[in-house]
Amino acid sequence: MLWRDDGDWYVRADAAFVRDSCEASLRRLGLETIDLYYLHHRSDETPVEETIDAMADLVREGKVRGLGLSNVTEEDLRRAHAVHPIVAVQERWSLTQRNVESMVPVAAELGTAVVAYSPTDHGQLHTSASDRLASVLTDVAARYGVTPGQVALAWVHHRADRWRLPVVPLPGTTSVRHMRVNAAAAAIALDADDLAKLDTAPDGTRAHPLES
Repeated sequence: MLWRDDGDWYVRADAAFVRDSCEASLRRLGLETIDLYYLHHRSDETPVEETIDAMADLVREGKVRGLGLSNVTEEDLRRAHAVHPIVAVQERWSLTQRNVESMVPVAAELGTAVVAYSPTDHGQLHTSASDRLASVLTDVAARYGVTPGQVALAWVHHRADRWRLPVVPLPGTTSVRHMRVNAAAAAIALDADDLAKLDTAPDGTRAHPLES
């Protein structure tokens, strides 16, 4: 992502820029290898196959271990994966943001993990986004002795069981205390009844894609 003088941004994803960006990151980080290298936004000008092919060269050279995508479509994921295995796709996923679920079956088919960013909807689910959702989160949290935000985060963790693929929530944090609260949510085992209540809580009618 590069910034224009007018403050707007654009994406360069040509092979030369991919290599230059990786080399610059390695220098700044003081590393020889990057564990997971993302194409954070695909380019409208450069075919995704060209970008992934350049990234795959970095894997073959030992400068990168795995390739990831973010902010892409199901078609983008398939096209990229046809060039080189994509180990992770990073998309927004929370109780109130579930558009990624149209992509999840493709990720499961390809063996690609989902990294769920904004799993508490930029912190909104710590206080809840609607009256109905607030009521359900508060009720469930009280039964488990945790916070509503932890329940919302635990719901994302449970997507791994629901969809049978690795799901890695990526919550933001502003302090060590907040980090510990977020980490503790991984150990919350919500039962089937509570998961069902949470699934329908945002609008009261949402059916799970596999059940519709």
